[in-house]
Amino acid sequence: MGEGGRRLTAMPRVLILTLLFPPDGVSTAQIMGDLAEDLGRSGHDVTVLTTTPHYNRDLDAEQRQPLSAYWGRLVQRSTFRGCPVYHTAMPRKSGSVVLRLTAWMLFHFLSLVVGIVCVRRVDVIVSPSPPLTVGIVAWLLGWWHRAPYIYNVQEIYPDIAINLGAVRQRWLIEILYALERFVYARAARVTVIANRMRSRLMEKGVPSSKVALIPNFVDADALLPVPRPNDFSRQFDLDSAFVVSYAGNFGPAQGLETLLDAASQLRDSPGIVIVLVGGGILWDALRERIADDGLHNVRLIAFQPFAIVPQIYGASDVCVVSQAVTTGTDAVPSKVYRIMSCRRPVLAATDPASDLAQLVRDAGCGAVVPQQSAAQMSATIRAAFADQPAWRAMGERGREHVLAQYARPVVTEQYHQLIGSLVGGTRT
Repeated sequence: MGEGGRRLTAMPRVLILTLLFPPDGVSTAQIMGDLAEDLGRSGHDVTVLTTTPHYNRDLDAEQRQPLSAYWGRLVQRSTFRGCPVYHTAMPRKSGSVVLRLTAWMLFHFLSLVVGIVCVRRVDVIVSPSPPLTVGIVAWLLGWWHRAPYIYNVQEIYPDIAINLGAVRQRWLIEILYALERFVYARAARVTVIANRMRSRLMEKGVPSSKVALIPNFVDADALLPVPRPNDFSRQFDLDSAFVVSYAGNFGPAQGLETLLDAASQLRDSPGIVIVLVGGGILWDALRERIADDGLHNVRLIAFQPFAIVPQIYGASDVCVVSQAVTTGTDAVPSKVYRIMSCRRPVLAATDPASDLAQLVRDAGCGAVVPQQSAAQMSATIRAAFADQPAWRAMGERGREHVLAQYARPVVTEQYHQLIGSLVGGTRT
C-alpha cells in the first residue's frame, strides 16, 4: 500500500510540462514528442502541457495532429501518439522582448491552471528548459499533486542570456540567479545533456547526486539520408554544387555572421554554395547582409517541415553547427545528432573546449573551428571540397557513433529508469 493506504501499481503517471511540443517543428518539440511516445510504450500514463504551435509552424504536422477547442481558443487539446496534450494559447514567435515575455507569462499561468484543474493524477513531472521559469510551474504542480519533478536542462539559463548580452541589468541578473538556485534546489533530479554542463551545475552548487547526465537523442530509423538528387535539391538547384548547409534557428546564439564572413572569402570558389535553411529573429539581418555584400554563393531558404530534414542533409556535402562565443558550455545543439544520423560530416564552429567540439572529435565525424574565425572556416570548407571522399568517410563514422551512443531507444530508456527510481510505483 502507498501513502494514505493507496494501492501501488506498476508504472508512474508522467506529466510533461514543456514550452515546445509537436506539432511545433523545432528540435526540442521533436525530442519531447519522442520521449512522450517511448514512455507511453513503456507503460507510463503520459499527459502533456504545452503551447499552441508558434515557433516553427509545420502545417503538415498540424494536419496530422489537429487541435480542437477545449476552453475556447485559450486552451486547445490534441492527441499525440496516444498521449493527451493540452495546448495553451501562444502567439507566433516574435522579436519583441515584451511580447515574448507576455506570452511566456500566459503559458505559465494557463499551464498551472490546466495542470491543477484538468490533470487529475500525476506521479512525476518532467520539464525541460528554457525558459528557466518553467521550473517554478513544475514545482507548484508538484506541490499540488505531491509529485517530484525532473528539471531537464537543455540550455543553461540565465548564463546563456547573460553571455549573449540579452540580460544586462545587475538587479535582474541577481533575480535570475536566485530563481535558478530555487529551481535546482527543489527539483528531485536535474538532467543535463553533456559533461561540461554537468560540471557547470556542480560549480553552481547543485549536488552531484542530484545531477543526471542523459544526452539528447535522435530517431536514427527516421533520419536516414536521402541522397541527391532529391526533391529539395532539385527545387533549389543544388544538384551540381558542393553544398555547405546550416539548418535551424537564426538567432544570436548561433553566431551565423562567421559563416557569412567565410562565404565572402569563398566567392572565388564557384563550385561551393552556402545554404541557410530556417528562420528566426535574425532572418531580416541575414537577408540584408547577403544582399549588401553581394553574396551570390549564399542561398537563404525559409524553414522547412521536419519531414524534409533528411532531404536537406542529403543535399549537403558538409553541415555546419554553429555556436556563438561564450555559449559552448551552456548547450549542445541537437541538430548535430540529426546530421550524424544522416551520414553527413559536421563542421562545428564553437569553443574548441565545448561539449560539441568534444563530440565531433570523439566521433571523428568532422572538423572543429573556433567561432569568429572565418579564415579557418573557409579554409576547412576548401579542404573538404578538395578531399570529398575523406569527408564522406567522416559522415559514415558519425552515423556509427550515433547508433552506439545516442539512438532513441538507448536514451529514452534512461528516462524510464530515472522515473522509476524516483517514484517506484504509482498511487491510485
